[in-house]
Amino acid sequence: MAGVADNLCRALSLRGPNDQGHVVLMASRPSGNTPAMGGGNVLLGQTRLSVIDLSLAAHQPMGTDDGRYWLAYNGEIYNYLELRAELEKLGVAFHSSSDTEVLLQAYAMWGRECLLRFTGMFAFAIYDRDRGTVFCARDFFGIKPFFFHQGPAGFCFASELPALLEFPCVPRRLHWQSAYDYLRFGSVGIGAETLLDGIESLPPAHWIEIDARSGRILQKNRYWRIDLSRRQELSFSDASDRLRELFLESVRLHLRSDVPLGVALSGGIDSSAIACAMRRLEPDLPIRTFSFVAAGTELSEEPWIDLVTREIKAIPSKIKLEAGDLVQNLDAVIQRQGEPFASTSIFAQHCVFRRVRQEGVVVTLEGQGADELLGGYSGYPAERILSLLLHLRPLAAWRFLRCQKQWPGRNPRKLALHLGQHFTPDFLIQFIAGLVGESAYPGWLKKHELRERQVGIRLERTPLWGCRDKLRQVLANEATRDSLPNLLRYGDRNSMSYSVESRVPFCTREMAEFCLSLPEEYLVDASGMTKAVFRHAMRGLVPQPILDRRDKIGFATPEKLWLSELGDWVEDTLKRAPPSRILDLAQARVEWAGIRRGQRPFSWRVWRWVNYLRWREIFHVQE
Repeated sequence: MAGVADNLCRALSLRGPNDQGHVVLMASRPSGNTPAMGGGNVLLGQTRLSVIDLSLAAHQPMGTDDGRYWLAYNGEIYNYLELRAELEKLGVAFHSSSDTEVLLQAYAMWGRECLLRFTGMFAFAIYDRDRGTVFCARDFFGIKPFFFHQGPAGFCFASELPALLEFPCVPRRLHWQSAYDYLRFGSVGIGAETLLDGIESLPPAHWIEIDARSGRILQKNRYWRIDLSRRQELSFSDASDRLRELFLESVRLHLRSDVPLGVALSGGIDSSAIACAMRRLEPDLPIRTFSFVAAGTELSEEPWIDLVTREIKAIPSKIKLEAGDLVQNLDAVIQRQGEPFASTSIFAQHCVFRRVRQEGVVVTLEGQGADELLGGYSGYPAERILSLLLHLRPLAAWRFLRCQKQWPGRNPRKLALHLGQHFTPDFLIQFIAGLVGESAYPGWLKKHELRERQVGIRLERTPLWGCRDKLRQVLANEATRDSLPNLLRYGDRNSMSYSVESRVPFCTREMAEFCLSLPEEYLVDASGMTKAVFRHAMRGLVPQPILDRRDKIGFATPEKLWLSELGDWVEDTLKRAPPSRILDLAQARVEWAGIRRGQRPFSWRVWRWVNYLRWREIFHVQE
């Protein structure tokens, strides 16, 4: 077991370069009526990135004085000082100044109820010697990862897929439905699934309890969800003031660190607000900003970045990339991600975190989560119109629809199609999709292989009836199950590739519960303006031109330009790849040739082909 522990720690060394440790504990027979089958040991290991309490007193795995509880933990509990004071009043004595010990003692005092007391990001496992169980939990939004495999050899888990594959019992078989979802739609990590069969991800806001002797899962439960029945009875002005208070308090907590901090700045409203809040809260703090710039393209946000850095007197660092950088770094990024990824923007983010570490910064703050909690991106116009119709406000819905044309990137035709999907039966959606060239099985996928395994489109739509606030409903789903957990997954792997802790102040339980209890018109107003209440809340803090922005670029890369410049490399990748049972390589090569000649439209499917093929080879995945 010591050899396995060494391999695991080596595989996770970038996540924690400052310290590492492991313990092997005898799995005792659980108390009560829970049967124990067989016998075995519990191995807990951890590699540490030192951020709070840099001393050896915060070494992990960490045990309680009586030896009952042992903890391995990844993340930060930002309100640890407040929790520590509460625990000390209850008679708990501490031996370190770390948040790790606060988490351990909070569990020892309150059990699983401690989860709802935490403000932070976390994935942890606690062995309870007296009960003979291992309790594992993941934070509200899935900021920190937790992968596991349960099989005949027992239960094993790790923070990353490559590390989990170090266990000899873990298979490398393709999960066909997940592979299809990725290749066809770019979706990764739907629910608990991964692209490897037999490996699951513990979903956000879930805990799981395992019998330490048998490796059986005893219980699995979701401990938190956004309650859409809660409504704030506040005026727009009062809601704006309260949101500003919550936001500044969250940023204040996220600034707690014993190492240098910086901010990932895109130039959009969210990251700009974080940067400006840092300056408001810490007037003398040296602030470093790190930005990707798509130089010479319409995707460049450099003027906005410059405006913010001048405003807060920050030290800027800009990363500019070329197509050749993608080829040079692709395999390394795939290795760190552990699964294929959706677009080249993930590669650009990877390079930003590389620069962060090169500049000596260990912790960054960034704006992920604001779009999902505040009605960002394009403002979810179909869901907003649907809400107005369900509230019997057809005139308001019509006026809102007419306003959409004044916003860049909002296509009335696509909006009408999206809206119509809510009233169309599932079987008819698939039929119509085929008529407009969006077949479930395009020619570059092997239709017979997929149908043989009953793999195809999974229509998981928001129910039409029930909750009438469709915008709030879809945002809650995006924040806790779909869009945001995926983005956080990419960000965690990219930042930890360079031993950088990426913090997301929007992703707190308090922020989510408040934002998604507001009236929908506070999020997306009658004109279609996104994040209306947040823009108002940030007046006087963020430069007004930033708050007045109508476009949404984000971390976009000139993907079409890059892949066009790398045409020969793409062709060579498709040509040299071993035969695939899911991807028709001959047809993919024909499609790519047509794209290069301008005879077929470009789409992100090309990127997914290349990414999937390289991932399959790097991880020796069996199709």
